[in-house]
Amino acid sequence: MYKIVKKEVLNQAVILMDVEAPYVSARCEAGQFVIVRLGEDGERIPLTIADFDREKNTVTIVFQTVGYSTKQMGKLEVGDGFDDFVGPLGKPAPFEKWDRVVGIAGGVGAAPLYPQLKKLSEQGVRCDVIIGGRSAEFVILAEKFKEFCENVYIMTDDGSLGEKGFGVDKLKELVANGEKYDHAIAIGPLIMMKFVVLATKEMNLPTAVSLNPIMIDGTGMCGGCRVTVGGETKFACVDGPDFDGFLVDFDECMKRQTFFKEEEHECMMKMGE
Repeated sequence: MYKIVKKEVLNQAVILMDVEAPYVSARCEAGQFVIVRLGEDGERIPLTIADFDREKNTVTIVFQTVGYSTKQMGKLEVGDGFDDFVGPLGKPAPFEKWDRVVGIAGGVGAAPLYPQLKKLSEQGVRCDVIIGGRSAEFVILAEKFKEFCENVYIMTDDGSLGEKGFGVDKLKELVANGEKYDHAIAIGPLIMMKFVVLATKEMNLPTAVSLNPIMIDGTGMCGGCRVTVGGETKFACVDGPDFDGFLVDFDECMKRQTFFKEEEHECMMKMGE
């Protein structure tokens, strides 16, 4: 069993956990993910690694309680554990010798963005981050980003924290005001990443995106995360999850993400959730 050593409720829908996983923590890098499972018949759930501590042998996961399995995960407490905690899976995020990078996070996307900007900062890259959420309670990890980012901008749909608007609006404003970046990393809902990429294409600002929202099996066997990148078929779980955003067919991704909505709804109804 992979024991939970820390649990923090970030808001009504998002939970952070530190899990003892020596093998994973010793080998994982920013951008990779794990597969967790509760019980022998539990669903395989891919989660991007939000942080890790090699000395404490722990891996940090952040997840949103949206479906039956993640709601069951949310009921676990410190001392409980996962039957399976497999990883690291996927490819580490590809980094280059950039001078200045901007990260754009939407909702829980701040979690997988955090280790990437942290690693870049450790390599001497200057980092800014734009964190967006529906309202104040859905803005997560802002204080942790402040530890190494030069500027942390907060955007909320309703204006309850930071400025009112979307992350892409802030990015446009910054670039229009003369801020210069070598690279952008956008992680969040597919529709959010799509609109960030539409904007950064016009800016000629290379942009990486993470396609973890469409992963299912996590090993490339189910084919559920097939995506067209630059006209070629890729699998988000084994070829990614990070890709060149300019090359991703986001409309195809969004269609694929809805494939199992009916089955999830039926499961929730049967379980009384």
